[in-house]
Amino acid sequence: MIEFTAIGFAKTAYKDISDMPIQGAGIANNLAQIVINEELQAGLQDLAEFSHIYVIFHLHKMGQSALTVIPFLDTKPHGIFATRSPKRPNPIGLSIAEIDHIEDNIIFVKDIDLLDGTPILDIKPYIQAFDNIKHTKDGWYEQGMDPKTTRSDDRFK
Repeated sequence: MIEFTAIGFAKTAYKDISDMPIQGAGIANNLAQIVINEELQAGLQDLAEFSHIYVIFHLHKMGQSALTVIPFLDTKPHGIFATRSPKRPNPIGLSIAEIDHIEDNIIFVKDIDLLDGTPILDIKPYIQAFDNIKHTKDGWYEQGMDPKTTRSDDRFK
């Protein structure tokens, strides 16, 4: 058994999964808050020096998992591990968000795709030297559907 304790929660404008952005960075156009538990505030020291963070979170509103899904940007089924669908065997999500500013225990972020109240499991800095991998392949996603105009629906409730 593996157990995690949330380090905080998200405060966003998205109260329901329908019509929210399907990804964060570069697609969601918003300002949201990552509220870190007050007793962990010291862990935010020096984080404001970074432009972006990885936000690791619990997909707390997910129902049953599935091994194949039809993702938002395709019409054909794919294996769950070849998608970013939330219907994962372990309901863990990952988003990259831009830090706007930090006040006390609250990280104000731009471009995040989380439901209001989403439990936050961890925060890690995005480091370009490590995380910006060149010459990658995007598999089935390379077909070119536009993630900026595709919105969430009820397929993953």
